[in-house]
Amino acid sequence: MINPQRCFQPKAFCFLLASFLPLSGLLAEEPETADIAEGIASAESWPMYRGNPSLDGLSPGKLGASLQETWVFEAQSSIRSSAAIVDRRVFIGSDDGFVYALNLNDGSLIWKFETQGNVESSPLVLDDHVYVGSGDGFVYKLRAADGKLVWKYETEDQVLGAPNWIQSPDGKNTWILAGSYDFRLHCIRADDGTKVWDYETGNYINGSPAVSNGQTVFGGCDALLHVIQLSDGKKVKEIEAGAYIAGSVAMAGSKVYVGHYESEFLCFDLDQGSLKWKYRDRSFPYYSSPAIVEDKVMIGGRDRQLHCLNRETGERIWRFSTRGKVDSSPVVVGGEVVFGSEDGRLYRVGLEDGKEIQSIDVGQPLTSSPAVINDWVVIGSEDGSVYGFHAKSQP
Repeated sequence: MINPQRCFQPKAFCFLLASFLPLSGLLAEEPETADIAEGIASAESWPMYRGNPSLDGLSPGKLGASLQETWVFEAQSSIRSSAAIVDRRVFIGSDDGFVYALNLNDGSLIWKFETQGNVESSPLVLDDHVYVGSGDGFVYKLRAADGKLVWKYETEDQVLGAPNWIQSPDGKNTWILAGSYDFRLHCIRADDGTKVWDYETGNYINGSPAVSNGQTVFGGCDALLHVIQLSDGKKVKEIEAGAYIAGSVAMAGSKVYVGHYESEFLCFDLDQGSLKWKYRDRSFPYYSSPAIVEDKVMIGGRDRQLHCLNRETGERIWRFSTRGKVDSSPVVVGGEVVFGSEDGRLYRVGLEDGKEIQSIDVGQPLTSSPAVINDWVVIGSEDGSVYGFHAKSQP
């Protein structure tokens, strides 16, 4: 998810104040072609952070009436990475430096791969391979079947956000997008790990880049939203966000939704290049990434609440209170919203009214974001545990 030092390590151009907390995220939209369907969330697959390249946080699955803890896997350090689920396998990183592949049915270890840094990045599973960043400054491509290294791409600093993906303009290759603390967004060929282009910003890039309409949008510690042309990595525009951005944006058409450190949740219109609306409740920052449905947008806050707003106007529809910060990014599945809280609970609340459906106390802070498919929710905790929750479908 996010690490407490986020925007505050010494480096040129970094003059920001306070202390961040772990984030691992990215968003994007559906690719221009659908040749690689496994890169898009389905009822049985959650292949990347936020489910889709537009980072909308929407799962096509359904959950039964009551989730039950089915298994727990113990890593050696905190889990801030958010899981991917593909082919009944769970892929997740840990601050212990490993990427883990687990059996979805029972949580047993299939393989693990060691990097030389914390793995806060959430894995992307695409075309039988796993792409993931590490605090050691590399983006790794691993075989999903056995965790064997295919290539690693070096940046000049930590890669804490989740990779995203697009297809090349000629449709002949897949490109991987990853932000780094070297101030750059890197575009990498998926087949051989060579650089296509990179784009330099003014500070650390924390989250995942969202993809839509041939463009990628992301924020970072320079307090700007960067809009980049995917074909060549050239700047389309920069938009002032007003404060540094710890999480990932979510995109829906020309609209971009994002929260920032100065306690505001914003909607920008890319066609107009301007702010559409601004929501401010209390003086608590946003580290969570938004989830979007047709008429609503939801985001967790450090005010211990999940906020649901009207997508067009930014007016509050409802809010749900927990007993801890909500850095976990919500996932919409069916008619409900699933998210974790630092109070140690996994919550399910109604999409329409924000009423609690179920809460499960795991006893440890949940800053990781849930991965959700049919009748399964997988989430990691600050004590290094990965939880698998299962619900029997209703007849």
